[in-house]
Amino acid sequence: MSDDPSAWTPRRIVAELDRYIVGQQRAKRAVAIALRNRWRRQHCPPDIRDEIAPKNILLIGPTGVGKTEIARRLARLVRAPFTKVEASKFTEVGYVGRDVESMVRDLVEAARELVRAEHTERVRARAAELAEQRLVSAIVATRNGAVATRGDEGPADVPAAVIVTPPPGRATGGSPAEVLQALRDGRLEDEEVEIEVRQSGNPFWRVFGAHGVEEMEIKVNELFGALSGRAGRPRRRRLRVRDARRVLEAEEADRLVDPETVQREAVERTEQTGILFIDEIDKIAGRQSPHGGPDVSREGVQRDLLPIVEGSTVQTKYGPVRTDHVLFIAAGAFHVSRPSDLIPELQGRFPIRVELEPLGAADFVRILTEPRHSLVRQYTALLATEQVELRFTPGAIEAMARHAAEANARTENIGARRLHTVLEAVLDEVSFDAPQRAGQTVVIDEAHVQRVLGPVVADSDLARYVL
Repeated sequence: MSDDPSAWTPRRIVAELDRYIVGQQRAKRAVAIALRNRWRRQHCPPDIRDEIAPKNILLIGPTGVGKTEIARRLARLVRAPFTKVEASKFTEVGYVGRDVESMVRDLVEAARELVRAEHTERVRARAAELAEQRLVSAIVATRNGAVATRGDEGPADVPAAVIVTPPPGRATGGSPAEVLQALRDGRLEDEEVEIEVRQSGNPFWRVFGAHGVEEMEIKVNELFGALSGRAGRPRRRRLRVRDARRVLEAEEADRLVDPETVQREAVERTEQTGILFIDEIDKIAGRQSPHGGPDVSREGVQRDLLPIVEGSTVQTKYGPVRTDHVLFIAAGAFHVSRPSDLIPELQGRFPIRVELEPLGAADFVRILTEPRHSLVRQYTALLATEQVELRFTPGAIEAMARHAAEANARTENIGARRLHTVLEAVLDEVSFDAPQRAGQTVVIDEAHVQRVLGPVVADSDLARYVL
Protein backbone atom coordinates (compact mmCIF):
# COMPACT_ATOMS: atom_id res chain seq x y z
CA MET A 1 0.00 0.00 0.00
CA SER A 2 1.18 3.51 -0.78
CA ASP A 3 2.84 5.63 1.92
CA ASP A 4 0.92 8.64 0.58
CA PRO A 5 -1.51 9.69 3.36
CA SER A 6 -4.19 10.44 0.75
CA ALA A 7 -4.21 6.75 -0.19
CA TRP A 8 -5.39 5.72 3.26
CA THR A 9 -9.11 5.90 2.62
CA PRO A 10 -11.47 4.49 5.27
CA ARG A 11 -12.26 1.52 3.06
CA ARG A 12 -8.60 0.66 2.55
CA ILE A 13 -7.82 1.11 6.25
CA VAL A 14 -10.57 -1.34 7.18
CA ALA A 15 -9.32 -3.79 4.54
CA GLU A 16 -5.81 -3.61 5.99
CA LEU A 17 -7.08 -4.12 9.54
CA ASP A 18 -9.03 -7.15 8.32
CA ARG A 19 -5.71 -8.84 7.56
CA TYR A 20 -4.87 -8.94 11.26
CA ILE A 21 -8.13 -8.64 13.21
CA VAL A 22 -11.26 -10.74 12.82
CA GLY A 23 -14.67 -9.07 12.95
CA GLN A 24 -15.41 -5.89 14.90
CA GLN A 25 -16.35 -3.99 11.76
CA ARG A 26 -18.01 -1.12 13.64
CA ALA A 27 -14.85 -0.41 15.63
CA LYS A 28 -12.69 -0.60 12.50
CA ARG A 29 -14.97 1.82 10.66
CA ALA A 30 -14.89 4.26 13.59
CA VAL A 31 -11.08 4.40 13.81
CA ALA A 32 -10.76 4.53 10.00
CA ILE A 33 -13.06 7.55 9.81
CA ALA A 34 -11.23 9.26 12.69
CA LEU A 35 -7.92 8.74 10.93
CA ARG A 36 -9.24 10.03 7.61
CA ASN A 37 -10.65 13.09 9.35
CA ARG A 38 -7.12 13.96 10.41
CA TRP A 39 -6.00 14.06 6.79
CA ARG A 40 -9.09 16.12 5.90
CA ARG A 41 -8.37 18.61 8.68
CA GLN A 42 -4.80 19.15 7.48
CA HIS A 43 -6.16 20.09 4.04
CA CYS A 44 -8.77 22.53 5.33
CA PRO A 45 -8.25 26.30 5.07
CA PRO A 46 -6.02 27.65 7.86
CA ASP A 47 -8.76 29.75 9.42
CA ILE A 48 -10.82 26.67 10.28
CA ARG A 49 -8.11 24.02 10.59
CA ASP A 50 -7.27 24.71 14.22
CA GLU A 51 -10.95 24.74 15.16
CA ILE A 52 -11.53 21.15 14.06
CA ALA A 53 -10.96 18.90 17.05
CA PRO A 54 -10.48 15.12 16.76
CA LYS A 55 -13.50 12.99 17.54
CA ASN A 56 -12.18 10.77 20.32
CA ILE A 57 -13.44 7.19 20.54
CA LEU A 58 -14.64 5.05 23.45
CA LEU A 59 -14.41 1.29 22.79
CA ILE A 60 -16.65 -0.80 25.03
CA GLY A 61 -16.23 -4.56 25.25
CA PRO A 62 -14.86 -7.45 27.29
CA THR A 63 -11.19 -8.32 27.38
CA GLY A 64 -9.69 -10.16 24.45
CA VAL A 65 -11.99 -8.89 21.70
CA GLY A 66 -9.43 -6.70 19.91
CA LYS A 67 -9.72 -3.21 21.41
CA THR A 68 -6.00 -2.65 21.90
CA GLU A 69 -5.00 -4.47 18.72
CA ILE A 70 -7.22 -2.26 16.55
CA ALA A 71 -5.61 0.92 17.89
CA ARG A 72 -2.08 -0.49 17.74
CA ARG A 73 -2.43 -1.75 14.18
CA LEU A 74 -3.96 1.56 13.12
CA ALA A 75 -0.92 3.45 14.40
CA ARG A 76 1.47 1.08 12.64
CA LEU A 77 -0.33 1.47 9.34
CA VAL A 78 0.21 5.22 9.21
CA ARG A 79 3.44 5.34 11.25
CA ALA A 80 1.84 7.48 13.91
CA PRO A 81 3.27 7.85 17.42
CA PHE A 82 1.35 5.49 19.70
CA THR A 83 1.31 4.89 23.42
CA LYS A 84 -0.90 2.66 25.52
CA VAL A 85 -1.51 3.56 29.14
CA GLU A 86 -3.74 2.09 31.82
CA ALA A 87 -6.03 4.56 33.52
CA SER A 88 -5.90 2.58 36.77
CA LYS A 89 -2.16 3.32 37.10
CA PHE A 90 -2.71 7.04 37.54
CA THR A 91 -3.56 8.89 40.73
CA GLU A 92 -4.97 12.30 41.50
CA VAL A 93 -2.54 15.17 41.95
CA GLY A 94 -1.43 15.18 45.58
CA TYR A 95 -1.29 11.38 45.84
CA VAL A 96 1.81 9.24 45.36
CA GLY A 97 1.88 7.74 41.88
CA ARG A 98 2.01 8.73 38.22
CA ASP A 99 0.34 11.94 37.15
CA VAL A 100 -1.74 11.98 33.99
CA GLU A 101 0.67 14.30 32.15
CA SER A 102 3.22 11.48 32.06
CA MET A 103 1.17 9.80 29.31
CA VAL A 104 1.91 12.76 27.02
CA ARG A 105 5.60 12.55 27.86
CA ASP A 106 5.51 8.84 27.03
CA LEU A 107 3.86 9.67 23.70
CA VAL A 108 6.59 12.19 22.85
CA GLU A 109 9.24 9.58 23.66
CA ALA A 110 7.52 7.11 21.32
CA ALA A 111 7.42 9.79 18.62
CA ARG A 112 11.11 10.53 19.10
CA GLU A 113 12.05 6.86 18.72
CA LEU A 114 9.88 6.61 15.61
CA VAL A 115 11.35 9.72 14.00
CA ARG A 116 14.89 8.77 14.95
CA ALA A 117 14.49 5.34 13.35
CA GLU A 118 13.24 6.96 10.15
CA HIS A 119 16.17 9.40 10.03
CA THR A 120 18.64 6.61 10.79
CA GLU A 121 17.30 4.57 7.89
CA ARG A 122 17.83 7.50 5.54
CA VAL A 123 21.53 7.82 6.44
CA ARG A 124 22.22 4.10 6.75
CA ALA A 125 24.11 3.88 3.45
CA ARG A 126 26.31 6.89 4.26
CA ALA A 127 26.95 5.59 7.78
CA ALA A 128 28.07 2.23 6.37
CA GLU A 129 30.43 4.03 3.98
CA LEU A 130 32.00 6.10 6.76
CA ALA A 131 32.35 3.06 9.04
CA GLU A 132 34.08 1.20 6.24
CA GLN A 133 36.50 4.08 5.71
CA ARG A 134 37.37 4.12 9.40
CA LEU A 135 38.10 0.39 9.39
CA VAL A 136 40.26 0.62 6.29
CA SER A 137 42.21 3.59 7.66
CA ALA A 138 42.85 1.83 10.95
CA ILE A 139 43.99 -1.43 9.37
CA VAL A 140 46.43 0.30 7.04
CA ALA A 141 47.81 2.52 9.80
CA THR A 142 48.21 -0.38 12.24
CA ARG A 143 49.99 -2.57 9.71
CA ASN A 144 52.43 0.26 9.13
CA GLY A 145 53.16 0.57 12.83
CA ALA A 146 50.95 3.59 13.44
CA VAL A 147 47.61 4.31 15.03
CA ALA A 148 44.80 5.66 12.88
CA THR A 149 43.79 9.05 14.18
CA ARG A 150 41.29 11.63 13.10
CA GLY A 151 41.86 12.40 9.43
CA ASP A 152 44.31 9.51 8.71
CA GLU A 153 43.21 7.90 5.45
CA GLY A 154 39.62 8.83 6.30
CA PRO A 155 37.14 11.67 6.54
CA ALA A 156 38.28 14.73 8.46
CA ASP A 157 35.34 14.61 10.81
CA VAL A 158 35.86 11.05 12.07
CA PRO A 159 35.45 11.44 15.85
CA ALA A 160 37.51 8.50 17.13
CA ALA A 161 40.25 6.11 16.09
CA VAL A 162 39.93 2.40 15.32
CA ILE A 163 42.84 0.14 16.24
CA VAL A 164 43.00 -3.22 14.47
CA THR A 165 45.17 -6.00 15.84
CA PRO A 166 45.96 -8.59 13.15
CA PRO A 167 46.15 -12.21 14.35
CA PRO A 168 49.56 -13.87 14.76
CA GLY A 169 51.10 -14.99 11.49
CA ARG A 170 49.15 -12.58 9.27
CA ALA A 171 51.32 -10.48 6.97
CA THR A 172 51.28 -6.77 7.67
CA GLY A 173 51.05 -3.99 5.15
CA GLY A 174 48.71 -3.75 2.22
CA SER A 175 47.34 -0.80 0.37
CA PRO A 176 44.02 0.79 1.28
CA ALA A 177 42.51 -0.65 -1.88
CA GLU A 178 43.63 -4.18 -0.95
CA VAL A 179 42.32 -3.87 2.59
CA LEU A 180 39.05 -2.46 1.32
CA GLN A 181 38.62 -5.35 -1.08
CA ALA A 182 39.43 -7.86 1.68
CA LEU A 183 36.80 -6.26 3.90
CA ARG A 184 34.18 -6.38 1.18
CA ASP A 185 35.06 -9.98 0.36
CA GLY A 186 34.55 -10.96 4.00
CA ARG A 187 38.10 -12.16 4.56
CA LEU A 188 38.67 -10.00 7.65
CA GLU A 189 35.41 -10.69 9.45
CA ASP A 190 36.95 -12.89 12.15
CA GLU A 191 39.87 -10.63 12.99
CA GLU A 192 39.74 -9.05 16.42
CA VAL A 193 39.74 -5.29 16.48
CA GLU A 194 39.96 -2.80 19.29
CA ILE A 195 37.74 0.16 18.64
CA GLU A 196 37.24 3.39 20.49
CA VAL A 197 33.62 4.46 20.74
CA ARG A 198 31.81 7.23 22.49
CA GLN A 199 30.24 6.54 25.84
CA SER A 200 26.60 5.57 25.49
CA GLY A 201 23.70 5.56 27.87
CA ASN A 202 22.24 8.36 29.93
CA PRO A 203 21.83 7.46 33.60
CA PHE A 204 18.96 9.28 35.23
CA TRP A 205 17.74 10.02 38.68
CA ARG A 206 14.11 9.54 39.62
CA VAL A 207 12.78 12.51 41.56
CA PHE A 208 9.45 13.64 42.91
CA GLY A 209 8.36 16.82 41.18
CA ALA A 210 5.43 19.11 41.78
CA HIS A 211 3.28 17.08 39.39
CA GLY A 212 4.19 13.56 40.47
CA VAL A 213 7.05 11.25 39.61
CA GLU A 214 9.16 12.52 36.77
CA GLU A 215 12.25 11.07 35.18
CA MET A 216 14.95 13.68 34.88
CA GLU A 217 17.83 12.54 32.73
CA ILE A 218 21.09 13.74 34.23
CA LYS A 219 24.18 12.76 32.33
CA VAL A 220 26.20 11.61 35.29
CA ASN A 221 29.13 10.46 33.19
CA GLU A 222 29.47 13.85 31.51
CA LEU A 223 28.98 15.67 34.81
CA PHE A 224 31.74 13.88 36.67
CA GLY A 225 33.84 13.61 33.52
CA ALA A 226 33.87 17.38 33.19
CA LEU A 227 34.85 17.75 36.85
CA SER A 228 37.76 15.36 36.39
CA GLY A 229 38.83 16.68 33.01
CA ARG A 230 37.87 13.47 31.18
CA ALA A 231 34.70 14.66 29.45
CA GLY A 232 34.16 13.07 26.04
CA ARG A 233 36.88 10.42 26.49
CA PRO A 234 36.03 7.39 24.31
CA ARG A 235 35.86 3.85 25.62
CA ARG A 236 37.81 0.99 24.05
CA ARG A 237 36.09 -2.25 23.06
CA ARG A 238 37.69 -5.36 21.63
CA LEU A 239 35.49 -6.98 18.99
CA ARG A 240 35.63 -8.94 15.79
CA VAL A 241 35.51 -6.94 12.58
CA ARG A 242 31.95 -8.12 11.87
CA ASP A 243 30.79 -6.78 15.25
CA ALA A 244 32.95 -3.65 15.12
CA ARG A 245 31.38 -2.70 11.80
CA ARG A 246 27.89 -2.72 13.35
CA VAL A 247 29.07 -0.60 16.29
CA LEU A 248 30.77 1.91 14.03
CA GLU A 249 27.79 2.10 11.67
CA ALA A 250 25.51 2.84 14.62
CA GLU A 251 27.91 5.52 15.88
CA GLU A 252 28.21 7.12 12.45
CA ALA A 253 24.43 7.09 12.03
CA ASP A 254 24.03 8.82 15.40
CA ARG A 255 26.50 11.46 14.30
CA LEU A 256 24.76 12.03 10.96
CA VAL A 257 21.30 12.39 12.50
CA ASP A 258 20.63 15.87 13.85
CA PRO A 259 19.08 15.47 17.34
CA GLU A 260 17.45 18.89 17.25
CA THR A 261 15.69 18.06 13.99
CA VAL A 262 14.54 14.75 15.45
CA GLN A 263 13.18 16.41 18.58
CA ARG A 264 11.43 19.15 16.64
CA GLU A 265 9.81 16.67 14.26
CA ALA A 266 8.87 14.37 17.17
CA VAL A 267 6.98 17.16 18.89
CA GLU A 268 5.20 18.04 15.65
CA ARG A 269 4.27 14.41 14.95
CA THR A 270 2.98 14.04 18.48
CA GLU A 271 0.75 17.07 18.18
CA GLN A 272 -0.58 16.33 14.69
CA THR A 273 -0.69 12.51 14.40
CA GLY A 274 -0.23 11.10 17.92
CA ILE A 275 -2.60 8.38 19.15
CA LEU A 276 -3.00 7.86 22.89
CA PHE A 277 -4.79 4.67 23.93
CA ILE A 278 -6.21 4.79 27.46
CA ASP A 279 -7.11 1.29 28.60
CA GLU A 280 -9.20 0.28 31.62
CA ILE A 281 -10.95 3.63 31.74
CA ASP A 282 -13.90 1.85 33.36
CA LYS A 283 -11.70 1.35 36.44
CA ILE A 284 -11.76 5.08 37.16
CA ALA A 285 -15.48 5.50 36.39
CA GLY A 286 -17.50 6.53 39.42
CA ARG A 287 -18.83 9.66 41.04
CA GLN A 288 -17.68 11.05 44.36
CA SER A 289 -18.92 9.11 47.36
CA PRO A 290 -20.37 11.10 50.28
CA HIS A 291 -18.22 9.00 52.60
CA GLY A 292 -14.98 9.63 50.73
CA GLY A 293 -12.82 6.60 49.96
CA PRO A 294 -11.44 5.43 46.59
CA ASP A 295 -14.23 7.11 44.60
CA VAL A 296 -12.65 10.48 45.41
CA SER A 297 -9.37 9.48 43.79
CA ARG A 298 -11.13 7.98 40.75
CA GLU A 299 -13.06 11.16 40.07
CA GLY A 300 -9.90 13.16 40.71
CA VAL A 301 -8.08 11.20 38.00
CA GLN A 302 -10.94 11.94 35.60
CA ARG A 303 -10.72 15.66 36.36
CA ASP A 304 -6.95 15.61 35.89
CA LEU A 305 -7.41 13.76 32.61
CA LEU A 306 -10.04 16.15 31.31
CA PRO A 307 -7.80 19.15 30.39
CA ILE A 308 -5.40 16.87 28.52
CA VAL A 309 -8.22 15.35 26.46
CA GLU A 310 -9.78 18.79 25.94
CA GLY A 311 -6.49 20.22 24.76
CA SER A 312 -3.72 21.70 26.87
CA THR A 313 0.03 22.26 26.84
CA VAL A 314 2.25 19.75 28.61
CA GLN A 315 5.88 20.53 29.38
CA THR A 316 8.32 17.81 28.29
CA LYS A 317 12.08 17.68 28.08
CA TYR A 318 11.72 18.27 24.31
CA GLY A 319 9.64 21.39 24.81
CA PRO A 320 5.95 22.18 25.24
CA VAL A 321 3.50 19.81 23.56
CA ARG A 322 -0.10 20.71 22.75
CA THR A 323 -2.68 17.93 22.96
CA ASP A 324 -5.44 19.73 21.04
CA HIS A 325 -5.20 17.39 18.05
CA VAL A 326 -3.98 14.17 19.66
CA LEU A 327 -6.45 11.34 19.01
CA PHE A 328 -7.54 9.70 22.27
CA ILE A 329 -8.97 6.19 22.14
CA ALA A 330 -10.30 4.96 25.49
CA ALA A 331 -11.37 1.40 26.18
CA GLY A 332 -12.97 -0.55 28.98
CA ALA A 333 -15.08 -3.60 29.71
CA PHE A 334 -17.61 -1.68 31.85
CA HIS A 335 -18.81 -4.85 33.60
CA VAL A 336 -19.44 -3.10 36.92
CA SER A 337 -19.60 0.55 35.92
CA ARG A 338 -21.15 2.24 32.89
CA PRO A 339 -19.92 4.96 30.55
CA SER A 340 -22.49 7.25 32.12
CA ASP A 341 -20.58 6.89 35.43
CA LEU A 342 -17.79 9.01 33.99
CA ILE A 343 -18.03 12.69 34.80
CA PRO A 344 -20.17 14.49 32.18
CA GLU A 345 -17.31 16.68 30.95
CA LEU A 346 -15.19 13.62 30.14
CA GLN A 347 -18.11 11.81 28.52
CA GLY A 348 -18.53 14.72 26.13
CA ARG A 349 -14.91 14.42 25.04
CA PHE A 350 -15.50 10.88 23.71
CA PRO A 351 -18.41 11.44 21.31
CA ILE A 352 -17.94 8.21 19.36
CA ARG A 353 -18.90 5.10 21.31
CA VAL A 354 -18.53 1.65 19.82
CA GLU A 355 -19.53 -1.57 21.51
CA LEU A 356 -17.46 -4.54 20.43
CA GLU A 357 -19.14 -7.90 20.07
CA PRO A 358 -18.16 -10.87 22.26
CA LEU A 359 -16.36 -13.63 20.39
CA GLY A 360 -17.85 -17.07 19.84
CA ALA A 361 -16.68 -20.39 18.39
CA ALA A 362 -17.14 -19.25 14.78
CA ASP A 363 -14.99 -16.18 15.46
CA PHE A 364 -12.32 -18.34 17.06
CA VAL A 365 -12.14 -20.53 13.93
CA ARG A 366 -11.50 -17.43 11.85
CA ILE A 367 -8.94 -16.10 14.35
CA LEU A 368 -7.03 -19.37 14.17
CA THR A 369 -6.87 -19.42 10.37
CA GLU A 370 -7.52 -16.09 8.66
CA PRO A 371 -5.17 -13.38 10.03
CA ARG A 372 -1.82 -12.90 8.35
CA HIS A 373 0.01 -13.98 11.50
CA SER A 374 -2.59 -16.31 12.97
CA LEU A 375 -1.82 -18.48 15.99
CA VAL A 376 -1.75 -21.61 13.84
CA ARG A 377 0.86 -20.04 11.56
CA GLN A 378 2.87 -18.89 14.56
CA TYR A 379 3.06 -22.32 16.15
CA THR A 380 3.79 -23.92 12.79
CA ALA A 381 6.74 -21.55 12.33
CA LEU A 382 8.01 -22.22 15.85
CA LEU A 383 8.14 -25.98 15.38
CA ALA A 384 9.59 -25.62 11.89
CA THR A 385 12.77 -24.38 13.57
CA GLU A 386 13.08 -27.91 14.98
CA GLN A 387 12.49 -29.40 11.51
CA VAL A 388 9.04 -30.56 12.59
CA GLU A 389 6.20 -30.04 10.13
CA LEU A 390 3.01 -29.25 12.03
CA ARG A 391 -0.41 -29.63 10.44
CA PHE A 392 -3.89 -29.00 11.80
CA THR A 393 -6.98 -30.65 10.34
CA PRO A 394 -10.14 -28.55 9.94
CA GLY A 395 -11.79 -30.72 12.58
CA ALA A 396 -9.00 -29.97 15.06
CA ILE A 397 -9.34 -26.22 14.55
CA GLU A 398 -13.10 -26.38 15.02
CA ALA A 399 -12.68 -28.48 18.16
CA MET A 400 -10.17 -26.05 19.68
CA ALA A 401 -12.46 -23.12 18.90
CA ARG A 402 -15.42 -24.92 20.43
CA HIS A 403 -13.56 -25.81 23.62
CA ALA A 404 -12.25 -22.23 23.95
CA ALA A 405 -15.78 -20.86 23.67
CA GLU A 406 -17.05 -23.35 26.25
CA ALA A 407 -14.27 -22.44 28.66
CA ASN A 408 -15.11 -18.75 28.28
CA ALA A 409 -18.78 -19.48 28.95
CA ARG A 410 -18.13 -21.59 32.05
CA THR A 411 -15.36 -19.53 33.62
CA GLU A 412 -14.20 -15.97 33.03
CA ASN A 413 -14.66 -14.67 29.48
CA ILE A 414 -11.19 -13.60 28.35
CA GLY A 415 -12.01 -13.59 24.65
CA ALA A 416 -9.43 -14.67 22.10
CA ARG A 417 -6.71 -14.90 24.75
CA ARG A 418 -8.24 -18.24 25.67
CA LEU A 419 -6.89 -19.64 22.39
CA HIS A 420 -3.31 -19.26 23.63
CA THR A 421 -4.08 -21.47 26.62
CA VAL A 422 -5.91 -24.02 24.47
CA LEU A 423 -3.11 -24.27 21.92
CA GLU A 424 -0.45 -24.61 24.60
CA ALA A 425 -2.37 -27.50 26.13
CA VAL A 426 -2.94 -29.19 22.77
CA LEU A 427 0.70 -28.83 21.68
CA ASP A 428 2.30 -29.54 25.05
CA GLU A 429 3.52 -33.03 24.13
CA VAL A 430 4.66 -32.06 20.63
CA SER A 431 6.54 -29.00 21.87
CA PHE A 432 8.32 -31.03 24.56
CA ASP A 433 9.41 -33.81 22.19
CA ALA A 434 10.10 -31.62 19.15
CA PRO A 435 13.93 -31.95 19.26
CA GLN A 436 13.56 -35.74 19.07
CA ARG A 437 11.02 -35.52 16.21
CA ALA A 438 13.18 -33.66 13.70
CA GLY A 439 12.19 -34.56 10.15
CA GLN A 440 8.72 -35.80 11.14
CA THR A 441 5.28 -34.51 10.23
CA VAL A 442 2.89 -34.14 13.15
CA VAL A 443 -0.82 -33.97 12.39
CA ILE A 444 -3.15 -32.55 15.04
CA ASP A 445 -6.64 -33.92 14.44
CA GLU A 446 -9.94 -33.66 16.25
CA ALA A 447 -9.35 -36.89 18.17
CA HIS A 448 -6.12 -35.53 19.63
CA VAL A 449 -7.79 -32.28 20.67
CA GLN A 450 -10.67 -34.15 22.28
CA ARG A 451 -8.31 -36.48 24.14
CA VAL A 452 -6.37 -33.54 25.60
CA LEU A 453 -9.14 -31.02 26.25
CA GLY A 454 -12.25 -33.15 26.68
CA PRO A 455 -11.67 -34.17 30.32
CA VAL A 456 -10.53 -30.67 31.27
CA VAL A 457 -13.53 -28.84 29.81
CA ALA A 458 -15.95 -31.42 31.26
CA ASP A 459 -14.64 -30.72 34.78
CA SER A 460 -15.51 -27.08 35.43
CA ASP A 461 -13.36 -26.92 38.57
CA LEU A 462 -10.33 -28.27 36.69
CA ALA A 463 -10.97 -25.96 33.74
CA ARG A 464 -10.65 -22.93 36.02
CA TYR A 465 -7.04 -23.87 36.71
CA VAL A 466 -5.95 -25.47 33.41
CA LEU A 467 -7.79 -23.36 30.81
